[in-house]
Order: sequence, then C-alpha cells, then structure tokens
Amino acid sequence: MQLHRRDQHPLGILKNAIYEYFDTNYSNKFDKFDDLCPLVSVKENFDDVLVPADHVSRSYNDTYYVDSQTVLRCHTSAHQAELLRRGHTHFLVTGDVYRRDSIDSTHYPVFHQMEGVRVFSPEDWAASGADATSYVAEDLKKCLEGLARHLFGAVEMRWVDTYFPFTNPSFELEIFFQEKWLEVLGCGVTEQEILKRSGKTDNVAWAFGLGLERLAMVLFDIPDIRLFWSTDERFTSQFLRGQLGVKFKPYSKYPPCYKDVSFWISESFTENNLCEVVREVAGDLAEEVQLIDNFTNKKGMTSHCYRIAYRSMERSLTDEEVNKLQGTVRELVQSKLKVILR
Repeated sequence: MQLHRRDQHPLGILKNAIYEYFDTNYSNKFDKFDDLCPLVSVKENFDDVLVPADHVSRSYNDTYYVDSQTVLRCHTSAHQAELLRRGHTHFLVTGDVYRRDSIDSTHYPVFHQMEGVRVFSPEDWAASGADATSYVAEDLKKCLEGLARHLFGAVEMRWVDTYFPFTNPSFELEIFFQEKWLEVLGCGVTEQEILKRSGKTDNVAWAFGLGLERLAMVLFDIPDIRLFWSTDERFTSQFLRGQLGVKFKPYSKYPPCYKDVSFWISESFTENNLCEVVREVAGDLAEEVQLIDNFTNKKGMTSHCYRIAYRSMERSLTDEEVNKLQGTVRELVQSKLKVILR
C-alpha cells in the first residue's frame, strides 16, 4: 500500500515534513529514496551494516526470511552500503520494514522507517580544530535537534548514549513531550568499516534512523497502530496534505472480545511464533496477545496462558465469528508450535 507515499496519509505528511526540513536547511542536497524494493539479501540487511553473526535480529524468530539468503528488510539501513557505493553522500531512505513482533497497540509486523546519511570530507572538519569524529557527532546533534524542533516545537531534549552495531559513538534523542520523555530516533557516527568497504577511506559520516509510526502516533494522537492501515473514510478524511499534527478524532470504538488459550510449551516455543499464528488467522482483528499466567509443574513442564483480544476498528464482532477464529487459533497453535493444549 506504500502508506509513506500518500501525501494525505499521516505517514506521508510526516515524511514530507522531514523532507521540508532537510530541503530548507541543506539546500536540497539530500537525495531521497522512497520506493526501493523491500526484498534484500542477508548480506545487505545484516553483513553490510556490521550486525554480528550471533545477533538476535538474524534469527527466524525475529526476521521474515524468504529463503536462506533473502529477507524482507528489517530496517532501511539495508540500502545504506549500496547507496554509498553508488556515490551518494547525502541521502534519505524511507520505506516499509518488516519484523516478527508482539501484538498490541504499538506493534505491527510491517511499519515504516526513515534513514538519513551524510558523508563528510577532510576539508569539512580541517579548519574546526576538532577531530573528525567529534566534529561529525556535533553536526549530527545540531541537525537532529533542529529536526525535533521542526516537528514538535520548542521542546526540552536530552541525548542518551547507546549501542548500535553500525555507529560509534551512538546516541538516542529524547524529547519531553506531553509530560513524559519520548525517544525520537537513534543515530551515531558511522563505523569506518562501512565507509571503507564502500570506497570512502578518507571520509567520516553520520547516520540516523526513525520510525514514522512511532512519531505519527504522538503527533496525530493516533491510539492504535492498526489505524494507519484503515481505509475507513472516518479515518482517512481527517488528514490533509501538509497539515502536520492534526489531532485524530476517534469514531465509535467497538467492544473487544477476550479469549484465553492455555498450553504446555515446548523448548522451541516463542511468543513471536504464537503472534504469527494469531495474525495468520485473525489479521487486524487481533488487537493484543498478552501472557496472563505461567507456571512450571513438578515434572518440569511449563504452562503459559495467553489472553487474545479481538476487536474490529469498523464494526462489532459476533460471538460466532470470534469463536470460529479462536477455534482455528487453537488448532494451529497445537499443530504448528508443537505445544499441548490444556
């Protein structure tokens, strides 16, 4: 559906607001990519951005593998190395990304990211008196603080040191918004190995990445991530091109229906696999999957009890259809996940 390419959709409105900031402050230097193919190689998704071989994100539990060498990209960083090799020095990449994840109001198996990269040459920092890394890190923070003000207004900000495999040093930017601290994005000075492999041995660069849904939910007051995919006019008609931060007005909220499923787990069981089964059966009618009880008996067998909330964004669900969904979930949980129903 390419939600990020729709100018009257909250994600498209936010993307264009970020474009506006970079075009205004960097004289249209940043090349923009928002239609790159989400099918990428394992090398592009992980190796090219220095994700360790044993990193949890490489597992079949976290990533959608098409085959052993191809995945649905987990992040827009999957295109970074190729764009650097092509000679791009200032670029923004926006696109849909995919991760196996939990089911709740803020998580969805497909969401949207934007990545930004800027490459510096020795003459850029030579006259500053600072070393290259310090100069680039300072430029990065100045750039992103300006972006946060552009999107959120005059807010209090703070920088938090963190770790990413592809940047060093690495930071997260947080803003104080609506009476709480909100993580806006992650960023850092690009690891030299990435630049070296791309033929840029004398350069230093910065990179940042942000989740569009995460910010749009806050800016537009959208309470459930599933709403971004709604084609209901009561949702889509509320947003207009160029109007950042128009507050979403909720329409009728239909009641949820809760169903529990209990089973003895196997050694290979993971909650992400359970969520994939629920999504396969119920799609967007699954609002939340929550572990509500677990215990281990004297034989060493562990039991989990999950509560599944079913709710449509557009109509009331009948008992008959929810019972049918739950029955199918139970059958597939037992056959696919090799658990023993209780």
